Parts: sequence; C-alpha cells; structure tokens
Amino acid sequence: MRVTEVEEFLTNPPAGFSVVPLSSGYRVHSDPEKSLVLIDDFNSCRGKNIVFQKSLGRKVKMHNLWEYTSFRKSLLSKRIYLLMSVCAQNVSNKKAASQTRVLKQYVVSIDGNDPFIRWQMEKGLDWTISSVAGESYRVDIDLTESLKSWAAKNIYIVTDDQIKDQLVWRDTSFTLKYYSDALFDFPHWFGFSKRKFELRLT
Repeated sequence: MRVTEVEEFLTNPPAGFSVVPLSSGYRVHSDPEKSLVLIDDFNSCRGKNIVFQKSLGRKVKMHNLWEYTSFRKSLLSKRIYLLMSVCAQNVSNKKAASQTRVLKQYVVSIDGNDPFIRWQMEKGLDWTISSVAGESYRVDIDLTESLKSWAAKNIYIVTDDQIKDQLVWRDTSFTLKYYSDALFDFPHWFGFSKRKFELRLT
C-alpha cells in the first residue's frame, strides 16, 4: 500500500499520471491501461477543486455481465487509487460528535495484482455473487483496519484540542453496485443484498 498526501501527489505525481493546474484547482490525467482510479471530484484542504479525469468514482455501477467482468479484470490486475481522509471528531460534545473536520487527505493506492490482495478480492467477490442468487447487489470493499494499522506506525497529527478530538478515517472503502434485470428485485429493494468484506494488506 502506498499512501501519499494529496499536495505531494499533485506536486510529484507517480508514473502514469500528469497534473494540469487550473485557476480553480487541478485536473489529473492517468493511464487507464495501467491504473484504476476510483476517486470522486473533491475540494482539497486548501480549497482547490481536484478532478481525476477518467476516474470511475468511489461507487462503480454495473448493469450487465460484460461490465462486471471488465471491471473485475481491472480490479485484479491494475494499481487501484482511492482518496481517504483523516478527520478530527470532538468526543466531548454530543451535538458535535456527528460532525468531523478534515485534517489531511491522502491518495491511497494498492496493487490489485499482488497475489495476496488478488486472492482476497477474488474470494470476496465470488462470495458476494454466490450469496445474492442473481439479484441486484451492493458490495463494499473496506480497507479501514489496514489503513489504521499503517497510520499508527507512519503518521502523527496534532489537532487544536488533543484531549477532546478523536482522529477518525473517512472514505476507507469503495463500492461495487450491480443492477440485474430481474423484474421483482425484492431483496435489493429492501436492502437485503448489501454485502461487505475487508481487505487485509499484510
């Protein structure tokens, strides 16, 4: 797993990426043959609008077997790029507990072709398909624990109030949504076809 602060990523983009400065922010170009970018448009901590061209977004929608097969192939063969944020949450104020403020933003990348990661994703995707019996479904692929483990060893962030502020990670997963052509897709309508599996990186 590679974790890079957004500002560093924009200043020194990795191989296969190029950054175009604009008056309102930045446009980031990538090579879709080598990388799978799953990042929505966002505003940086400095107020700049960041757009990743050719990104599929954090929630990827598929409507047929061809789209699913194509996306799965990319997922299991390319380096995947995601945006994740570390936020401060005030734990002493119940009203403010649901509110968070973004402290730092990171571009996180994982190698979908890594044997261990590939095995986990194949296993998780196969389990999802076998458990929903042909209806539409949603599956979240979660990296929360892996990111927390990495952060504990690699970053130290000071907030305005270290005692009252709790650090929390946001957007630590990405989502696949598959829509079948079933006429009466009741499990999906009632939220019974939601699945989730964790991705361990060590």
